Amino acid sequence: MNANAKKIIDNKLEELSRSKFRSSFHLRKYMIDYIDDKGLDTIKSHAYDFINKNLKPSYIPNDGKQTPMKGHPVFIARHATGTCCRGCLEKWHKIKKGIELSDNQVNYVVELIMEWIFREYKK
Repeated sequence: MNANAKKIIDNKLEELSRSKFRSSFHLRKYMIDYIDDKGLDTIKSHAYDFINKNLKPSYIPNDGKQTPMKGHPVFIARHATGTCCRGCLEKWHKIKKGIELSDNQVNYVVELIMEWIFREYKK
């Protein structure tokens, strides 16, 4: 990640940390154990899979309900980072609904999720 992208992600995470709801999410022990077992590269691969499947499309039939509130570390990170649905993506990241995400937008979302996970993981 280049310095400009890092700054954008740092600023966004700072903004999200001021939200009572977004800042209420944290990795639980079983999620940290899962990361220990699978590794961060595998978690990042999972993040790409999840984002490409249920955030990238221009239309998502169950938008607003597609991301569970527990289970996989990426699910929790998506809620913490406002990337859980297209409505939150538009509100927090100004990425419009109704248009398929570009590869750059997918990369931004995954990098944001992974930075949040990394910060939680190393606590």
